[in-house]
Amino acid sequence: MSFKGKTAFLTGAASGMSLLMSRCLIADGANVAMCDIDKAALDEKVAELNAMGPGRAIGLIVDVRDYQSICAGRDAAVEAFGSIDILVNFAGGAETRIRGTGGARYFHEIPIEVYDWGLDVNLKGQFYCDHAIMKQMAAQKSGVIINIGSITGHEGSPTAVAYSTSKSAAMHGLTKSVAQAGAPFNVRCNCVAPGPVLTRDAMARMKTMMGRAADPQEIVDLILYLCSDKAAFMTGENILIDGGRHLIQA
Repeated sequence: MSFKGKTAFLTGAASGMSLLMSRCLIADGANVAMCDIDKAALDEKVAELNAMGPGRAIGLIVDVRDYQSICAGRDAAVEAFGSIDILVNFAGGAETRIRGTGGARYFHEIPIEVYDWGLDVNLKGQFYCDHAIMKQMAAQKSGVIINIGSITGHEGSPTAVAYSTSKSAAMHGLTKSVAQAGAPFNVRCNCVAPGPVLTRDAMARMKTMMGRAADPQEIVDLILYLCSDKAAFMTGENILIDGGRHLIQA
């Protein structure tokens, strides 16, 4: 699975699985447009990865809630590297964990502004990125788009309702639709929906049939495969990688 000379556009790249995937791609000789809203963290990680090589990274301040911000990042990536071959929509998270609940315990009590943030980042953010980057991929007649779902989209959540909504049927429909729209231009689109991943300690307490949470590398390895030519006949798929957690919930 060689990515030498390819260019990836990764959101949420200053931390977590997006940073890990950036490191894997750079080590393989790819170029990475690392996108995030945390400039200090992004600058630090870009410098670290460029020192590692042999690929090259640039840091782009991109707010996935803002379509024009994404377009500006896309144009900067193309100017720097000439193409965008891979898009992975890592940016996201449960709104009630990240924004808080305002002290509320129940869905109907949680401020609607919290849910607006969740829908903007987890659903509209991926929709916006798919739309903006598709313009470049259609022009170059090639590309791979990976949307990110979640086991929470299959289970539901009594509080993180916007997250669950965004990461379930909404993401399935977006993925299948973008796969159909991209096919005439040789652009593939798939969705990866992880279960608990050890990017946070709390994930270790989530039950799975395998008796553990995933190492982040296990999720990134699947995404790398889907981005590679080895998965050239796969598009429109929504792939759950959850250690069998959905079987416990069945």
